[in-house]
Amino acid sequence: MSSLPEINVIELLELGVVRIHNRKPGGSASIELKRPPPPASNSGSRLDVIEGRAPDKPMAATPERADKMTAPILEIRNLHARIEEREILKGVNLIIPPGKVHAIMGRNGSGKSTLSYVLAGKEDYEITEGEVLLNGQNLLEMDPSERAAAGLFQAFQYPIEIPGVATMTFLKAAMNAQRKARGEVEMSTPDFMRAVKIAGTDLQIDTGMLKRPLNVGFSGGEKKRAEVLQMALLQPKMCILDETDSGLDIDALQVVSKSINALRSVGRSMLMITHYQRLLNHIVPDVVHVFSDGKIVESGDKDLALQLEAKGYADFDGAAA
Repeated sequence: MSSLPEINVIELLELGVVRIHNRKPGGSASIELKRPPPPASNSGSRLDVIEGRAPDKPMAATPERADKMTAPILEIRNLHARIEEREILKGVNLIIPPGKVHAIMGRNGSGKSTLSYVLAGKEDYEITEGEVLLNGQNLLEMDPSERAAAGLFQAFQYPIEIPGVATMTFLKAAMNAQRKARGEVEMSTPDFMRAVKIAGTDLQIDTGMLKRPLNVGFSGGEKKRAEVLQMALLQPKMCILDETDSGLDIDALQVVSKSINALRSVGRSMLMITHYQRLLNHIVPDVVHVFSDGKIVESGDKDLALQLEAKGYADFDGAAA
């Protein structure tokens, strides 16, 4: 890598130029050059090199482009967590820049869902070491409602049923609670109804479903559509999607995936957690990570998911030791 200009490794990873192997405690890693990086030039900027532009056509520097390189939406540093006396997360390191979609894949029991619970603020887990930053703010010092107001959203693998609370009532309360926390004016009922109608149409959600108690009697597909509807209405900055494909048939997966893809934007990042590569056929990630024994042991582009689909996780067993 000595011939490369000084470029953020995360950017090279997203371009499929490098693959990171077996991150060790303390941040060391083995980096494999997969293909030649875009050519460097004495007159070109780092962004020219990364994005493959000719140096004679430089792009004007803007705060947004600087943030792409220097200000990740989510940064996890050496995160350790346990439940009771069992350590589950054993040194997770992860950086997700704005506008990027990362995917985590791993065996059952590897700690993937625990990571999502810890990020969301579930009380059962004790953080023993490390830190998590959301847009530069210490996420671990916030309670769950503060995390939501700061822009964090989690779609659960098994959405909770809430008898007695109509879905529409829940959605409006959630939206206005976040607006109030940010010092914004609450959304009026007519504006809320219009927003729900627009988002619900894309997800093929009828009004009858929204009048029912939240998730009560919903099919697997309806529960996941309701989760994505929340995401569309709340407009979070960082979305954690925990096994969104679970319980979805092919048609429902296509509908949900289309809506999630429509929410991809420069100012919004996503972390998808899944067992199967099929979800990544519909929502193509920028980076794929392999999770094993409580940490990330390999990172690469979407081809890494295809490798896992073909060979399984055996090659990565023991890599976290």
